[in-house]
Amino acid sequence: MSITRVLSAALLAVGLAAGPAAADSSPSPSASQDSGAPTQAGTSFRTAAEIGQGQQATASGSTGDYLYWSFPADAGQRPDVKATVKLPDAHAGQTWQLDVYDGLRRRQACQYGAQTRTAAQGAASVELACVMRTVRAWSEPWADDPLPGTYYIRLTVVDLTSADLGQPVSAEVKVDSKDIGGSAAVDGSLAEPLVPGIAVKSASGGGGSSSDDGSSSDGSSSSTKSAVLSSIEPDGGWSSGWWSDRWVWTGIGGVLAALAGIGGYALTRGSGRPGRVPPGV
Repeated sequence: MSITRVLSAALLAVGLAAGPAAADSSPSPSASQDSGAPTQAGTSFRTAAEIGQGQQATASGSTGDYLYWSFPADAGQRPDVKATVKLPDAHAGQTWQLDVYDGLRRRQACQYGAQTRTAAQGAASVELACVMRTVRAWSEPWADDPLPGTYYIRLTVVDLTSADLGQPVSAEVKVDSKDIGGSAAVDGSLAEPLVPGIAVKSASGGGGSSSDDGSSSDGSSSSTKSAVLSSIEPDGGWSSGWWSDRWVWTGIGGVLAALAGIGGYALTRGSGRPGRVPPGV
């Protein structure tokens, strides 16, 4: 009966511990689609329009333009980028392409999704998608793994006739992500996320106090803050993979291993010295 009570208590503890882990691994609520979403896109990496996950950004342009947006992605997230291009009423066949780059401006591969699609003649729109690999908290310097930081979306047409060049188009872009959880956790983390200007921001944060005219007390100008090219970050800040539900499951595994050892000892120790055997034998 004692073994039964011990095992019942262990199963109860496993259930209570697994509850918060399951809750942590679920995706966080998305931001409102219309809350501060940009209505225009940038024309380069440096001028990319910043959007948050869950926001739907819109932009108008011309065929042949390069349209850029940027968004933050943290460790354990698997971003899903979707874009819809609304084409003019009359046009020939066009091929559009959606590319995603990380904070080091390395082009990231898509796990699946129609990254390049051709719109038939007269088609009203074309839809593209790119589901990225899971963002890792840390990686080897030679690897091309996605890392926490800013990611860039580039949308452009790659094949069209000269008669269609310069025709007006409109685009919609939205980024969602799925929280993969402890299955994607790694040992290690970046000192800083790969966000443009993070080094300048960190250096200015540790300087002297600022005066009313915008200059700091140590003689340096606060104009260095203008070098920070990105101000977006995930809800709750950058975690850099310091916590995951893998810690919970590791603890559960240790408890179950200890209980298995206790149960095995209780089953194999026997009933002790038989009463018919005299002491000292």
